[in-house]
Amino acid sequence: MGVARFEDLVAWQKARELTRAIYQATSLGDLARDFGLSQQMQRAAVSIMSNIAERFERSGHGEFPHFLSIAKASCAEVRSQLYVAFDVGYLDRPQFEELLTRAEEVGRIVGGLRSAVARQRQDRRGDR
Repeated sequence: MGVARFEDLVAWQKARELTRAIYQATSLGDLARDFGLSQQMQRAAVSIMSNIAERFERSGHGEFPHFLSIAKASCAEVRSQLYVAFDVGYLDRPQFEELLTRAEEVGRIVGGLRSAVARQRQDRRGDR
């Protein structure tokens, strides 16, 4: 049985948790005052969950792997921005490592979902 709602996808759930953590981190201290970086981190995190949800809800899933690729790229963007925040002293090592671990996990899950969807599409083509 397939997933009926994007909210049921583990990838979206984990992306939501990451987004919440990014918003919390960017609302504190010097990072909150760096509007450019904090807003870019927030946008990238929101992009992950939004791309998963948007394509899932569209009729047909032909482009779903493409949108998952965009979501995975947004995970990489978040990770890169976390390095900036850490390197300039906005995040301490424990905060950085916790957020980086979450972002890496989301990236792995989204990548796995992308591979599974692509395999499923390939299998359907083979059945014709």
